[in-house]
Amino acid sequence: MSEERPAGTPMSDEELQDLVASTDTGGRNPAGSAGKIILGVALLWSLFQIWIASPLPFALGFAVFNDWDSRSIHLAFAIFLTYLAYPAAKRSPRHYIPIHDWMMAFVAAFSAAYLFLFADELATRPGNPNTIDIIVASIGIILLLEATRRALGPPLMIVAIVFLLYTFGGPHMPGILAWKGASFGAIASHQWTSPEQSGVFGIALGVSTSFVFLFVLFGALLDKAGAGNYFIKVAFSLLGHYRGGPAKAAVVASAMTGLISGSSIANVVTTGTFTIPMMKRVGFSPEKAGAVEVASSVNGQIMPPVMGAAAFLMVEYVGISYFEVVKHAFIPALISYIALVYIVHLEAMKADMQGLPRASEPTPLMKFLIMTTFGIAAVCALALATYYGLGWIKTLAGDASGWVIAALLAVVYAAIIRFCSRYPDLEMDDPNAPIVSLPKVGPTVKSGIHFILPVVVLIWCLMVERLSPGLSAFWATAFMIFIVVTQRPLFALFRGQGALVTWFRQGILELFDGLVTGARNMIGIGIATATAGIIVGTVSQTGVGLVLADLVEILSFGNILLILLWTAVLSLILGMGLPTTANYIVVSALLAPVIVQLGQDAGLIVPLIAVHLFVFYFGIMADVTPPVGLASFAAAAVSGGDPIKTGFVAFFYSLRTAALPFLFIFNTDLLLINVGWAGGILVFIVATAAMLIFAAATQGFFLARNRIYETVLLLLIAFTLFRPGFWMDMISPPNRDVAPAQIVNVADRMEAGEILRLRVDGLDAVGNPRSFVALLPLGEGETGEERLFNAGLELYIDGEEVLVDNAGFDSPAEAAGLEFDQKIVSVKEPLDQLPKELMFIPALLVLGLIIVMQRGRRGRQPAGATA
Repeated sequence: MSEERPAGTPMSDEELQDLVASTDTGGRNPAGSAGKIILGVALLWSLFQIWIASPLPFALGFAVFNDWDSRSIHLAFAIFLTYLAYPAAKRSPRHYIPIHDWMMAFVAAFSAAYLFLFADELATRPGNPNTIDIIVASIGIILLLEATRRALGPPLMIVAIVFLLYTFGGPHMPGILAWKGASFGAIASHQWTSPEQSGVFGIALGVSTSFVFLFVLFGALLDKAGAGNYFIKVAFSLLGHYRGGPAKAAVVASAMTGLISGSSIANVVTTGTFTIPMMKRVGFSPEKAGAVEVASSVNGQIMPPVMGAAAFLMVEYVGISYFEVVKHAFIPALISYIALVYIVHLEAMKADMQGLPRASEPTPLMKFLIMTTFGIAAVCALALATYYGLGWIKTLAGDASGWVIAALLAVVYAAIIRFCSRYPDLEMDDPNAPIVSLPKVGPTVKSGIHFILPVVVLIWCLMVERLSPGLSAFWATAFMIFIVVTQRPLFALFRGQGALVTWFRQGILELFDGLVTGARNMIGIGIATATAGIIVGTVSQTGVGLVLADLVEILSFGNILLILLWTAVLSLILGMGLPTTANYIVVSALLAPVIVQLGQDAGLIVPLIAVHLFVFYFGIMADVTPPVGLASFAAAAVSGGDPIKTGFVAFFYSLRTAALPFLFIFNTDLLLINVGWAGGILVFIVATAAMLIFAAATQGFFLARNRIYETVLLLLIAFTLFRPGFWMDMISPPNRDVAPAQIVNVADRMEAGEILRLRVDGLDAVGNPRSFVALLPLGEGETGEERLFNAGLELYIDGEEVLVDNAGFDSPAEAAGLEFDQKIVSVKEPLDQLPKELMFIPALLVLGLIIVMQRGRRGRQPAGATA
C-alpha cells in the first residue's frame, strides 16, 4: 500500500490506475499462473461474447446458444472473475489469490453455469425444483451477493438482501406490506432456475449478455487503438485558445470519450489526468476543475449514439427499438453538453481567464465559413452516395453484398490510413509539463481520422440499417478488431519504415490487451444486472410494486410533480451506493408504472420512455452527488481538491441535467415525440436557448453579474421557453368541462380520431375507489353516437347521470381504462387554443430588457468582473 497522501496533493498515475481498477476492473493483479488464468478467462469471455453476437453460429449450425444458455455462461464468467480479481477486504492480498477465493470462484461459476449444464433436466421440471436445484440456487444466490459486495460495495447487496427477507417474511409483514408468502423451494426456483427467467437470469442480465458486453468491448478496443488520446488532442487543438479553453476542451473530450468508456470514473481519470491540470493552469480552482470534468464525464452516459448500459435495458423494458431510444434522448443530451460549455464560459468570464496560446494564426472568418459549409455539404453528399450506393450494391450483389461492402470498407480504410500517415503520430503528453502552444488543428485532426470509421459503422448499422444493438455492436467490434491489428503495419508500410512483422505483432498484443480489458470492465456490470434481477424477481413474485404504488400515491397526495420529486430523491439515495444500471432497474421497476398511472389519473399523457429517461438521468446524477459521488472523488484525486466540495460544485454545474427530466415529462416535444423535422429543429433551437438562459441564472452571471431580480426573471424566461403551454393554458384553456349528459353532443362536434377526455369515477383492480381521466380516441362515424360506439363505448344515460354500460373487448375504450358500471363525472370539450409559441414573445422582450440593462452596467464595471 502507498503511504498516506498529503491533503491537497494530486494522486500519482499509478494510484489513479489503482483507483479505477478497484472500482471497474478489480484491484488484484497476481503474477505467475494465477495472473495468466485471469487473463485467459477474460479473453475466453470476450471471444464467447463475440461468437454469440455474430451470425456465425447460425450460418455454421455449430455452438448455437439460446438465451437461457448464454445468460448462464455470461454470469459464470463474471462471477468467476469477480472472486479472482476483487479481494474480499482492504487488507486481503493483492498479489496472489487465497485458496478460499479459488474455491468460491469455482463453486459460484458452477452454480451460475448450472442452468446451461443441466438445461434439459431443468426443462422437464419447470417450477418444480428438486433438492439439488434448491441447494444450487441457494449457494448461487449467497455467492452472488458476496460477489456484489466485492465488486460494487455493500449497498446493492444490502438492498437485495432486504428484498429477499421481504420475500421470506411476507405473511409476517405489517399492514399493507403483508403478502401470502412462498415456500423456500418456490423462492429459490423463481430467483435462480425459473423458466420464465424472472429473477437473476431475467431481462437485465439478458441485456448485459446480448448488448452491453459488445459495446463495452468496442470502447475498450477503440481506446487501445489510441482513440482516447486522439479525441483529447483534437478537443484541445480546437478549443484550447478560447477563454477557459482547457475546460471547454474537457467537456468536448469527455463527450467523445463517452463513446469509449461506459464508466464515469474511468472517463474522469482518462480525460481528467490531462484536462484537470490544464484547467488549473488557466485559473480554475482544483474543485472547479474537478467539477467540470465530473459534470462532463458523467454526461457521457446520456449522449447518443452509445449511451450507458441502462439505455439498452430501456429497449426491453419500454418495448421500442434502440433507434427510438436514441432519437428521444438526443436533444436533452446535446443541449445539456452545450449548456455545460456555456457554464464553463461564464466561469471564465467571471474570473477574466484567458486561453492557451494558439499553435498557428487563426483562419480568416470568411474562409472558415466557406470551408465549414463545404465540409458539411461534402459529408451530406457522401452520406447520400453511401446510402444509395449500398442499396444499389445489395440489389446487384444479392447474398454476396456483405463481402462486397466489406471489401469497399477495407479500401476506404486503407486510403484513409495512407492519408493519415503523412502526419506524425500523436504522443501522450505529460499534463504537468509547461505548454508552449496548443497542438496544430490540421495535423492533429488529420492524424487519426480512421478512428471515426468504426463509430460511423456503428451509427450506420443502428440508425440506417436498423440492425439490433447486439448485431450493430458486433459489426463495429469486428471492424475495430481489424483496425487494431492492421493500423500499425499499414502506417509503417506507407511511411516506408519496414519491420512490418514487428508492427503486426504489436497490433496482436494490443488486440489481446483490448479483449482482456473489455472483459474486466464488464465484471461489475454483469454482477450488477444479475443482483438487480433479485430485486425485480421479488417485485414480480410478491406484488410489492402495487403496494409501493399505493404508498407513493399516499405520500404524493396524487400529485404528479410530488411523485416525480419522490422518484428523483429515491434515485439519488439509491445511487449513492448502487451503480447506474442497478439503480435504473430498481427504480424503474418500482416507480415507472406508478408515474404513468398517476399521470393518467391527472389527465396528463406521460409516455413510458419519458419516465424511464427520467429515472436514468437521476441515476446518473448519483455519481456526482455528495457525500458518495464516486466520480467526484476520482476527480478530486486527480486535482488534489476537496472531494466533498468538488461534489457540491459538480452538482451545481449539473443542475441543468437535473432540470431536464422534469421538463421533458411535461413537454414531450423535447423527446421528439410526435414531432416532425421542422418541429424538431425549432424545439432544439428554443430548448438550447432556454437551457443557456437557465445556466446563466444558476451561475449568477449573464453579460454581467446578475442582480437577484434578474436571476428570477431569467429562470422565468427559461421556464417559459421550455414550457410555454403552462402559461397559455391559463390565458386560453385547451378545453372546458361540460355535463356528462352532453357527451354525445360533444362527440358530434369533434372529428374521428380526436381524443375525448372523460373524468371517470370507478374502482381499481382491488376494489378501491379510483378517479381518473380517460383518454378516448373517437372512432369513425357520421354522428357522435356512432363515433362513441365504434370506439367501443356503450353508455347508460339516466337524466344527468351517465354510466359505462360496456367497453368492447380490445377496443380503444378498454385501452383507455373504461369498464362496466364506471361513472362519467364530466366531459372535457376541446376548445380552439391560441398557439403556445405566442408566449415566446413576452419572454424574449423581457430577455431583451435584461440584455440592455446588463450591457449598460457592464461598461461601468471593472474588466475582471465582466471580461
